[in-house]
Amino acid sequence: MDLATILGMVLCFALVLFGIVYGDTGIQFGNINYFIDIPSVTITIGGSFMCMLSAYEIKDYLQYLKSFALIFKAPKSNTQEMITKIIDLSNVARKEGLLSLEEAAGDIGDDFLKKGILLVVDGTDPELVRAIMETELSSIESRHGAVITFYERLASMGPAWGMIGTLVGLVNMLYNMEDSSKIGPAMAVALLTTLYGSLIANWLATPASFKMRNFNADEIMTKEIIIEGLLSIQAGENPRVIEEKLKSFLSPSQRNAAGSSDDGGEG
Repeated sequence: MDLATILGMVLCFALVLFGIVYGDTGIQFGNINYFIDIPSVTITIGGSFMCMLSAYEIKDYLQYLKSFALIFKAPKSNTQEMITKIIDLSNVARKEGLLSLEEAAGDIGDDFLKKGILLVVDGTDPELVRAIMETELSSIESRHGAVITFYERLASMGPAWGMIGTLVGLVNMLYNMEDSSKIGPAMAVALLTTLYGSLIANWLATPASFKMRNFNADEIMTKEIIIEGLLSIQAGENPRVIEEKLKSFLSPSQRNAAGSSDDGGEG
């Protein structure tokens, strides 16, 4: 589980809740009832999500909603670990030949890396290996981008439907100015829809899109490292040279943490 996501969302909710219940006389939990309004929920939350439904096919819409759970999972890609794995493969290939990598591929859980290894073992032209791997990489990035865009659009729908709810509340209020008992509920709808819309955007959708974009960037960089590493192995480059080439993808602090392979120059 990704602790930062859970902690951030829980604390955001807690801070808003604290602002609601805290008053001049201390904590007043009865204030919570003032911020629960069914018409506001219907207009803002219902409107936002139904508007998104109209923009997508049902199967895509449901899949994108399920993708929200991804932000709570720790990212699978570990760039430093992948570099170490590629260096190990380069040492195997240098000592035993490229064909020996086929056996090593059986113990690899990363499908992208395994596919690249098998292409190299099969003697595929390096340019063709790069083209195939980059095409798949582009496809992965496109799929990730579609999910990210969904939540970016949802973030814009929340405030928009909040404004629609505000207008509805104001119209109802103006039509009932002679009845003071109806002014309060109508004004509550007007204000709470704006609040709900802001929560959809800034508590859920925008953080989700940011987190997914970061996860996507890490995964794409890891896969770019795989491509460069495999092509370097296929070209017969020295493992230590490959290691330095792949570490160029990392920040200085990450390079120091990754260290240096002990047998990178042996052959």
